[in-house]
Amino acid sequence: MKTGGELVVEVLRSQGVDRIFGVPGESFLAVLDALVDVPAPEFIGAKHEGAAAFMADADGKLTGRPGVAMVTRGPGATNAAAGVHVAQQDSTPMLLLVGLIGRGDTEREAFQEFDLKAVFGSMAKFVCTINDAARIPELLTQAMRTAMSGRPGPVVVGLPEDMLRDRVEAAVPTFADPVQGGLSASDAAAISDMLAEAKRPLIIAGGETWTDAARTNLARFAESWGVPVGSSFRAQDRLSNTHPNYAGHIGLSIDPALAKRVQNADLLLVLGARLGDCTTSGYTLIDAPMPKQKIIHIHPSAEEPGRVYAPALAYSSGMDAALAGLAAIKAPTQVNWQGTAATAHQEFLDWSIPDDGATPLNLSHVIGHLSNTLPDDAVLTNGAGNYAIWLHRFYRYRGYRTQLAPTSGSMGYGLPAAIAAKLRHPDRPVICLAGDGCFQMVSQELATAKQYGANIIVLVINNGTYGTIRMHQERSYPARISGTDMHNPDFVALANAYGFAAARVTATDQFGPVFDEMLAAGGPALIELVTDAEAITPSTTITKLRG
Repeated sequence: MKTGGELVVEVLRSQGVDRIFGVPGESFLAVLDALVDVPAPEFIGAKHEGAAAFMADADGKLTGRPGVAMVTRGPGATNAAAGVHVAQQDSTPMLLLVGLIGRGDTEREAFQEFDLKAVFGSMAKFVCTINDAARIPELLTQAMRTAMSGRPGPVVVGLPEDMLRDRVEAAVPTFADPVQGGLSASDAAAISDMLAEAKRPLIIAGGETWTDAARTNLARFAESWGVPVGSSFRAQDRLSNTHPNYAGHIGLSIDPALAKRVQNADLLLVLGARLGDCTTSGYTLIDAPMPKQKIIHIHPSAEEPGRVYAPALAYSSGMDAALAGLAAIKAPTQVNWQGTAATAHQEFLDWSIPDDGATPLNLSHVIGHLSNTLPDDAVLTNGAGNYAIWLHRFYRYRGYRTQLAPTSGSMGYGLPAAIAAKLRHPDRPVICLAGDGCFQMVSQELATAKQYGANIIVLVINNGTYGTIRMHQERSYPARISGTDMHNPDFVALANAYGFAAARVTATDQFGPVFDEMLAAGGPALIELVTDAEAITPSTTITKLRG
């Protein structure tokens, strides 16, 4: 006989869960008690439920299996909703466990009572409350498989506190694998035929269900066919940026040459990506609903192709199976677009060369230093804000799963994601980039990093304003500033208070020595980068090189 709390832990262990991110609550004390007697999962106590949910999302991205967060009812669960929304829009497998009020007190508006399905029903793939402890193995395993299968996403499971104390006898299922479709031989032949007839094809790679093997097969397929490959918004690590077929980032502040390449393509082979707002430059690169380009859309969800753009061919498949099938296709000896990939790659290289902006602290050279000195497997994380454009443009991602960033544009994501990444890969450098506004949403998580030995380096870009919003504000309402100024703390003193080494950098030539010293030291560190609010985005001097 086991308590419900013990069964929850046993099921998580059977599914390979080794880490739970959360904020402790009295509603799931039985689970916390059960964790005392097992070596894993380890409970990582965050300082805010939203940060814990971001950590779980990042862990899900890194492993391909559900990252797990556990929070209490009412305010705890609603605090975590931001992370559930990220997991939904990013297609990340994630499990949120929510401790609930006792079953006998429902429908009374008891302390912290809330409607789990009403709150999370529009964001999660599956929401349920387990009222019978004997059904914990069944429903938790179903939740785990649902989170990974088809288009991955978040699932939410409610656990009434009295149910977790019940004692029952129940068998625990074995390890659950995701259910993913694949490409048949005839599917691959149809794709091959359409590709062979094209004159200006382009691959757009992104989304989830990727593995290192899928990434290797993408490189093989692109090489054999000579097709340029662009990455969808914040999916820049699906192909090494040094690969001769890599054409650049099809996201915010896209290279105008790459934008033109998307518009002029006669065939877009979309692998795993959703053709959403950011990847299509606000739905302007491709006409909706009938695009000028033929689109072959392969996505884990059968519902995604055709959501906005009518595809010529559409297939439901995970990327591992899809890329294995595509890599096996024999390419023709000669193609209509010979040499296009080399031209596209050179355009990307030109676009990602740090510029010569005259500001005292030039962020393009800061990112260039990171790109030139960090090892291929270094993980870089960020939240939302114009500061991220510098990273996405000037950093060249080489290793797989080295980019952690929310396609949903959620501020505050970078620091919790960096903590999760460092705990998952303690031997790899993990660098968080955050704007001053982005960082202050989660700055208390420096304590979490210190407590659990996550020796990350945080770069805080401080321009004293909510820069992205100010940019839009001044564009729409010139000289009418409202709500976008910030009063910042002394970030160096704040970091020191949490036990981080810290430094302030105000000039470009200061950054390299400071960063290199902190990286070599190996401990947790923060560098404040003081920048000018007027230098909100990189310059476009590249146009001079192209005439």
